[in-house]
Amino acid sequence: MQQQNSWKSVLLFARFALAAAFLSAVADRLGLWGKMGDLGVSWGNMDNFYRHVAKLSPWAPAPLIPALAWLVDILEAVLGVFLLLGVQLRRTAWASAALLLLFAISMAAFQSLKLSLNFSVLTCSACAFLVYLASQPQADAKRA
Repeated sequence: MQQQNSWKSVLLFARFALAAAFLSAVADRLGLWGKMGDLGVSWGNMDNFYRHVAKLSPWAPAPLIPALAWLVDILEAVLGVFLLLGVQLRRTAWASAALLLLFAISMAAFQSLKLSLNFSVLTCSACAFLVYLASQPQADAKRA
């Protein structure tokens, strides 16, 4: 029983850590953490984020970049809130893991592998996949 409670606590911590990462990134892009150049601010506004999205998506036509950036922002906000609240947890965790893995692959392919490692995108993706696996329905867990 103690081990099961520990596992639940770790799962909750992982969910909250992922949610915080998503929501903090969204807040940064909306300028809520300050302007670019302030300590810890990566973007500071959506225009700076558009440039980042363009680097990670060289295949996308320039007019599509703002829509793509807002799509990512909205996805991250929704995933962050859903992780916090535990809404559709398995689907939310899987979508989070897939999105983060896509970011990591794009960063490695179009910028550098080191950058994806520095920002721990692979680590966050792995964490989200673990949340997905750990939140399996009870029937699936008993079969394992």
